[in-house]
Amino acid sequence: MRRVAALCAAAAIITSCSTRIEPDAGGRVLGTVTKVSDGDTITVSFGDTSESIRLIGVNTPETRHPTKPVECWGPEATLHMKSLLPVGTQVAIVRDEEARDRFERLLAYVYRTSDNVFVNEELVRRGSARPYPFPPNTAHEADFAEAAHDARQQRLGLWGHCER
Repeated sequence: MRRVAALCAAAAIITSCSTRIEPDAGGRVLGTVTKVSDGDTITVSFGDTSESIRLIGVNTPETRHPTKPVECWGPEATLHMKSLLPVGTQVAIVRDEEARDRFERLLAYVYRTSDNVFVNEELVRRGSARPYPFPPNTAHEADFAEAAHDARQQRLGLWGHCER
């Protein structure tokens, strides 16, 4: 029931004055990547509107924080995101409980539509991101924890290059 309510709310969150964007039959809202800001933030256009999207449940090392230095594996995480979602890539987004973060970015799980790759999980699986459970948006918390465990065991990405 919680998932259905969140999916139904996606259409209400992604709207503009002239276009209302409805989720497809699977509860996904389709769009096109227009910018990769860093390893966990992208911009997606939905018809005639555009949204900054913060990927739910994952956190990549900083590259553009106003008060923090570039962190170990940050540039690599951004490059990984750019390789997963180059500008022009078609994506499907799915919400969880909360619609936006404190910076007004849309919070979402992102899927590449060409092959249904779950981008949030792929970043963790390849060592470009750590799990970042932030209740109440925790629908994939266990999946991200398992992916991180595997990446850490294999010393992939940040797990093999950055001391923590």
